[in-house]
Amino acid sequence: MSTAAPTTRTAPAPPKRPSRALAWFAVIGAILLLLALGLRTALQPERVTRLILDRAGRALGLEITAAGIGEYRLRGRPTLVVHDVIARAPGATEPVLRAKRIHLSLPWSTLRARGRDLTVDRVELDAPVLHLQALQDWLDSRPRTESRIPTITDGLHVTDGRLLAGSWQLQDLRFNIPVLRAGQRLQLRPLRGRYVAGATVADFDLAATLSEPARHTALGVAGTTTIERRPTEGTPWRLPADVVLGGMLHLQDGWRIEGARLSMAARYLAADTDQPFRLGLYGPLRYRSGRLSVIPMAVSVRGEGLIPDFDAHGGMASGRLLELQLKGVLPQWLEAWPKLPAPLDDSRSPLPFELDYRGRTDLSDIAHLKLQRDRTHFDGRFRLPEARQWLDTMRTRSPLPPMDGTISTPLLRIAGAELHGVELELDDPGIAADDAR
Repeated sequence: MSTAAPTTRTAPAPPKRPSRALAWFAVIGAILLLLALGLRTALQPERVTRLILDRAGRALGLEITAAGIGEYRLRGRPTLVVHDVIARAPGATEPVLRAKRIHLSLPWSTLRARGRDLTVDRVELDAPVLHLQALQDWLDSRPRTESRIPTITDGLHVTDGRLLAGSWQLQDLRFNIPVLRAGQRLQLRPLRGRYVAGATVADFDLAATLSEPARHTALGVAGTTTIERRPTEGTPWRLPADVVLGGMLHLQDGWRIEGARLSMAARYLAADTDQPFRLGLYGPLRYRSGRLSVIPMAVSVRGEGLIPDFDAHGGMASGRLLELQLKGVLPQWLEAWPKLPAPLDDSRSPLPFELDYRGRTDLSDIAHLKLQRDRTHFDGRFRLPEARQWLDTMRTRSPLPPMDGTISTPLLRIAGAELHGVELELDDPGIAADDAR
């Protein structure tokens, strides 16, 4: 009988403790996970948008809100796209700005500074609407020492913009500002859009430059425009022109351009009429509370054909109504105009004139004109649309212009007869009917 050898059981080895490196790895991983979750929460689009808009609003003295987020990206440059943005001055009923979409590309430094640094890489605005009066009120409310201006390093791009100014507005605005930085020249190239005021529209394609983005800065504008008048009655006309404007722009107590110099090389086109001319204007150009004015104003015109040369001074103001006063001299009576009776046609004296108008901005109301040559005087009234149409077609119409007034002259020769102490009355039934009302 054999005896089985006893079996020896070995106790299981105790489990190995994780190495110190693995333990630290787990701890660091947990910390990184928590940081990632915290960063994700801290940098949620809603939080970042509210932070940036709130900080920008505080810096600018505006309440800025947005309805939603269209895009959010952290790779490379942080990018936000916000929709239905409204910026208004505290307590104001009319917003300074509305925008359908704003695209912001920001450097990380701006996010780390929690908005205290207003540096932005790029801004794109789609369909912004700027209310000029609200903008003016906001600018007037800012501290006079305010000089903090946002920095944009990669451009401000605007498409389909509008500027609302009561009786007129700018539509289809498109422009690009390559760089915006305090103390540095600011350029808008190109600056395109359309001016609309009733039946008058003007498409423009310009380039503008400011010596710096500040309240007081030198302004230069140059480019082309085509002004069109599309009346429901009467002859439509067009005025394509090259324009240059310069002066010192001041954004305080309204808008004004001190020493504004406007030069225009244009063509007046209506029916079969094609009249080139040049216009120069000088004076303080000001906009305040819906009223645009140039007072005092100097005007110089050099024309061809039906448009005379003249120099004048006076003033112009346009708001609900247009007010225009000019006092100047016509150096000569144009050959293209109707021939004057003798002995007026023999005189080579200049013709001093005074023009006064107060009425609708389309110049369709009655204007008052005083004209003199030697001892002959005309004092009368007319409507510019009718007078312009008469000039366009005077070869086939009455030799007398559509005017209402009085002509007085010491001597007139007609058909071989001499008339002394002549006083003629011109009667325009349309103006008389207007007086009766």
